[in-house]
Amino acid sequence: MPVLLAILGPTASGKSALGIAVARRFAGEVVACDSTAVYRGFDIGTDKVPAAEQGGVPHHLVDVVDPEEAYSAARYARDAEVVIRQVTARGRLPVLVGGTGLYYRALTRGLFPGPGRDPTLRARLARVSARRGVDRLHAWLARVDPPSAQRIQPRDEKRIVRALEVYCLTGRPLTEHFARTRPPLADYAVVAVGLRLPPEVTADRVARRVDAQFDRGIVAEVRGLLARDVPETAHPFSGLVYRQVLEMLHGVRDEAATRELIVRENRRYARRQLIWFRKEPNLQWIHGAGERPEAREAVERILTSHGLRPADPVA
Repeated sequence: MPVLLAILGPTASGKSALGIAVARRFAGEVVACDSTAVYRGFDIGTDKVPAAEQGGVPHHLVDVVDPEEAYSAARYARDAEVVIRQVTARGRLPVLVGGTGLYYRALTRGLFPGPGRDPTLRARLARVSARRGVDRLHAWLARVDPPSAQRIQPRDEKRIVRALEVYCLTGRPLTEHFARTRPPLADYAVVAVGLRLPPEVTADRVARRVDAQFDRGIVAEVRGLLARDVPETAHPFSGLVYRQVLEMLHGVRDEAATRELIVRENRRYARRQLIWFRKEPNLQWIHGAGERPEAREAVERILTSHGLRPADPVA
């Protein structure tokens, strides 16, 4: 049975560094599991690893679609399955790295085909959102499908509407449909590890990451995207960092307040990610940042227990 290694966890936990280190050690290739990194041009706010820092390790499913395109968890599962099987066919270890829980679940547990879009129902839900706010839709979702409400951000109207649409059309929550679906990689042994840090450590790392994003030019990146006529309605602009920077450019708040807000939102997001991944079956937790040698050694022991052997000496 081929092996897929998955390195998961909250933002700023060192997943990318660990993924590269393990891939170098076990002749692997990284497959990103990030819902915003798939979009071209959205680089700094997603902390894409520059080519010069990838250690010669191939990275897949980064910069694969234009910002105006729709990209779903179902499409990700299809694309990732193809890439993972190609990596395996080359005799290399696929190393899935990321923090988008829904994408990981779609790949490892599958997504049900789902009912088609219902324009009338969607229009009705949109009217509720316009009159009473998207928070009202999110509260409704929390009543009928609490797990989906936990993983979907309260402002993510698109995914909230889809989850409610599925519930209204089928009479069953989206979470229940997920549980009944066959995974695309049923023939793989999925070895999943999760990184977990103390909250105060996460807070410090998030703050330093946000400072680094501004130092690297996140504001200029957003201005450049807008200058290239990427519409503000493009989905990646609704994500963390980009949404707040857009608001800053519109005069909603100054840079200092924007930085503070991004840090707070990232800390909340990290908590939601942990809640999500705690519910994933057979996830083995590593307590510590991914850059630490102890993290790589822990993953190495886990892979060795599955019959894999390192291909390279420790650097």
